[in-house]
Amino acid sequence: MSVRRTYTVNRIDSNASRRQFKPAISPTALFVLTFTLVGIGAFLSGCSADSKQPAHAAGPRAVSVAVAPVLKQDMPVYLSGLGSVTAFNTANIKSRIDGQIMQVHVREGQTVRRGTLLVEIDSRPYAVQLEQAQAQRSRDQAQLGDAKLNLERDTALIPSGSISRQQVDTQRALVHQVEGTVNNDKALIDNAKLQIAYCHITAPFNGRVGLRQVDPGNMVHASDTTPMLVLTQLQPIAVIFTLPEDVLPTVARHMRKSTLQVDAFSRDDQTKLASGKLLTIDNQIDPSTGTAKLKAVFDNRDEQLWPNQFVNSDLLLEVRKNSTVIPSAAVQRGPQGTYVYVVKPDKTVEVRPIKVDLTQGDKTSITSGLNPGDTVVTDGQDKLQSGSTIEPRVIPNPGARHSTADPGNPAS
Repeated sequence: MSVRRTYTVNRIDSNASRRQFKPAISPTALFVLTFTLVGIGAFLSGCSADSKQPAHAAGPRAVSVAVAPVLKQDMPVYLSGLGSVTAFNTANIKSRIDGQIMQVHVREGQTVRRGTLLVEIDSRPYAVQLEQAQAQRSRDQAQLGDAKLNLERDTALIPSGSISRQQVDTQRALVHQVEGTVNNDKALIDNAKLQIAYCHITAPFNGRVGLRQVDPGNMVHASDTTPMLVLTQLQPIAVIFTLPEDVLPTVARHMRKSTLQVDAFSRDDQTKLASGKLLTIDNQIDPSTGTAKLKAVFDNRDEQLWPNQFVNSDLLLEVRKNSTVIPSAAVQRGPQGTYVYVVKPDKTVEVRPIKVDLTQGDKTSITSGLNPGDTVVTDGQDKLQSGSTIEPRVIPNPGARHSTADPGNPAS
């Protein structure tokens, strides 16, 4: 027997339902409320992050700095000045006679030795003059011989009284006159030979031939102002440089002890060109600049120096042995004097006062405050204080050359 169950469904009027669940807040107010809650959440999240950051940064941070060791080495003492290269000898090759160039025996830029034939001028006109002078001398010598024989005959007739002494004296004077003519002929011959020699122009010293100004076939004259070519001696070569007058007594004192070395550097003061020796100090001081000129001589075998080239000249006065040396960048100056930051084994730094003996460009000699083997900070000191933790980095020595030293301080 089946049981039928009856379900009663209560139907609800849709309009009544809308009236029963009508919201109490408008949509606009709901949107404003939601936006406000989101903003408050973001603000609280930011505050939470900010509160955590100081706790993270509270620990010490290492400062990255460059360091270098303190060395025990020799310290050279230099005086530097601007110089100009000057040829040891320069000759403007000109003609001493008038004539036509027959041949130029050298090339431009050729290195020649003393006595090398450079230019040949037509010598035929002077050869003709030589022949004429020789012929005239032969004629005058014949007249001299005849005059001497007549003088001997007249002198032999004096005892017999057949000739007067006046006639004999006149004949003797004629002999002397003809002798003078013969001597003049000899001088004319020598002059003609000299003119022929002038036709062959040779190098007066070892040097390098410059650009020539004339070509074969051109006429040259002794009065010409333009040289045919210029010969310049490059080996050895000289450098003239200046130093302040205050250091001259020091330089002179060291010159009396030994020969001083001079190094020539390029215009940018980075490339060493040659090494030479100091030759002399000029005999006067320029009153307008308060400087004196010094001359150094260089072998210049590799021809790195050229006349009129500007160079930086370094005069080596002495070498101070076993000096305590640090990079000049490590030296700091403050109200209490000079100091450096010294790296301790725990990678912290301490401030240590030092006493500077001598500064030569990128190197400084220390008399007290440091020992060989210490490590000093050379870059990044502006971020440090005593006790700061560091992260050291060693910068290799770039090999920069020394620069100008204070001329009033070195080698006193």
